[in-house]
Amino acid sequence: MLSAAREAHSIVEGIPVDCFLGDGLRRRALERTIEILGEAARRVTPGFRAAHAEIDWRGLAGQRNILAHEYGRINHRLLHEAASERLPALIDILERMIGVEPKS
Repeated sequence: MLSAAREAHSIVEGIPVDCFLGDGLRRRALERTIEILGEAARRVTPGFRAAHAEIDWRGLAGQRNILAHEYGRINHRLLHEAASERLPALIDILERMIGVEPKS
């Protein structure tokens, strides 16, 4: 999860939303990386998820399902927002959780 979250954030970091929306390769890369993040979240045991309610497990898995199965519902503007604004907090949580040093 941490690797995918870092990668997803790096795909949009410093990229204005309009540039992102015009870059099909970057959009697809973000879709796939968030899909991988959601799949990893789905595989976490129920007990671990319950012990770490600060993570939106359901939201991560739900986003994965939309990306994997409901292509017409993908809102790339919202994906950019999630990756650029919400993933840094998830990355911080995951780094603390597993005891790794933050990457600069």
